[in-house]
Amino acid sequence: MAVRAAKAEWRGNLPKGNGTVETETGAVKGTYSFASRFEEGAGTNPEELIAAAHAGCFSMAFANILAKAGFEAESIRTEAKVHLTKGPAGFGISKIDLLCVGEVPGVDDATFQKHAQEAKVGCPVSKALAATPIHLDATLKG
Repeated sequence: MAVRAAKAEWRGNLPKGNGTVETETGAVKGTYSFASRFEEGAGTNPEELIAAAHAGCFSMAFANILAKAGFEAESIRTEAKVHLTKGPAGFGISKIDLLCVGEVPGVDDATFQKHAQEAKVGCPVSKALAATPIHLDATLKG
């Protein structure tokens, strides 16, 4: 099976330090900081990277499930919103919203919704994040 890797380095203390993150392919490479994670500063953050992974995984899984059911998706566009909140035990990811718009000729909305739910539960990233509530809003365009 495939093994994927990324690396990160943090320098300094939490509020004033900074870091870098890079995937093994170099497709994602950037800086991160306290401000980019907990405020609105420049740079990336772990939650944004989780969101990108989840959106990509869900879109691929959904397209595959639709294809196996006989429907070829023209487009599956997904935005993932990872909510980082502070609770009594500190910061944590409290929920993930998946907002999906699909263009799939020949499919009715009920079938589209059924397969969207299958993808939400079955994509590998959703499985890895199963301890976090995941909300799906899937819209069939056209």
